[in-house]
Amino acid sequence: MTEPAATPPPGCPAHAGATPLYGPRFQTDPSQVYREMRAGHGPVAPVELAGGVPAWLVIGYRELQLVTGQPQLFGRDSTRWTGWATVAEDWPLKPMMAPVPSILYAEGEEHVRRSRAVTDALAAVDPYELRKHCEELADRLIDDFAGRGEADLVAEYAHRLPLLVLCRVLGLSEEQAPVLIEALLTMLDGGPDAPAGAQRLLAAMLELVEEKAAHPGDDVASRMLAHPAGLNHDEIMRDLRVMLIAGHQPTSYWMSNALRLMLTDERFAASLSGGRRSISQALNEALWEDTPTQIFAGRWATRDTQLGGQRIAAGDMLLLGFAGANADPSVRQPDGRPAEGNRAYLSYSYGEHGCPFPAQEAAEVIATTAVEVLLDRLPDLRLAVAEHALVWRPSAWVRGLVALPVSFAPGYAG
Repeated sequence: MTEPAATPPPGCPAHAGATPLYGPRFQTDPSQVYREMRAGHGPVAPVELAGGVPAWLVIGYRELQLVTGQPQLFGRDSTRWTGWATVAEDWPLKPMMAPVPSILYAEGEEHVRRSRAVTDALAAVDPYELRKHCEELADRLIDDFAGRGEADLVAEYAHRLPLLVLCRVLGLSEEQAPVLIEALLTMLDGGPDAPAGAQRLLAAMLELVEEKAAHPGDDVASRMLAHPAGLNHDEIMRDLRVMLIAGHQPTSYWMSNALRLMLTDERFAASLSGGRRSISQALNEALWEDTPTQIFAGRWATRDTQLGGQRIAAGDMLLLGFAGANADPSVRQPDGRPAEGNRAYLSYSYGEHGCPFPAQEAAEVIATTAVEVLLDRLPDLRLAVAEHALVWRPSAWVRGLVALPVSFAPGYAG
């Protein structure tokens, strides 16, 4: 049975047994919540967001592909959502749903135009140069804690490295990284300060665009300004924010989730002494088992339809349950594990709004290089607390640790 909402949303009989997408269960055991949803409702489950807001969570692998692959039926533009009139102006989740004019919500030819500019700008990033930047930045970060014999790999490494790399790729200065990290986490946690975090990110992107318009360089922002798609400053500002969020948070938690797996699962013990194949396996498994973006908002039905045995009304919100879809038994082996080397996870989404291939390549370069350099520098790395003492972020949206404390013999600073 699914865990019922405390108070069913009024006038919504289909959501009378909705599972709340908040509370400690998503922090402690999200896999069990998805299993209960699947058992009680099938591949499309009624859920309740904070504030008693109803939505549908798509946790079937095939159904999620259908939703993301049929933009004419399940659109990205959230202005069609029928729930806007029922949510408060300061609703904490509003920054994640609000219909802002960015590539994230664009449809049709507008999305094609903006997507082309983003994809081309990212495709021009040299993967060899990117790896070199990652190695340099990883070494610098490790130098800061290598002599101590202990570190928090989330705060001191996984949160910082992808953002520092992205700052360099996009054209931002490294000095902005701490402010950007705080703003990102504030927005993604969906708390009362989320709108302020979203605005701080926009302000930083606007400064970047104005600076690069005056002084272009070899970076993504400059290439977007010069792209034949002809994006204006406001469009570029908003699309750069999308790239920053989509590039940092998933990569950061992918790194820390893979490192947690390698430090707690004996199957990956060889990687701690330089086994590169094990690193690749751990990164792959982390996307299947602890994908950084568990749930993403979302899609909105353009007309009445049916999906996964549920009747979906025009204007209904559908949330993309990447973690639930990755756990769908139809894409697992009989023992419940994904087949070795299987990369068919939906962690990068699917369809025209899926993560562009150059961005996927960049994320893999960053994550792989980060883990390789760390294990080369600190070969005796070990978890500093019991595995059960690790705390996950209190969010149904992201899957990431609050901290990953480790210890090692000091003195590997060179």
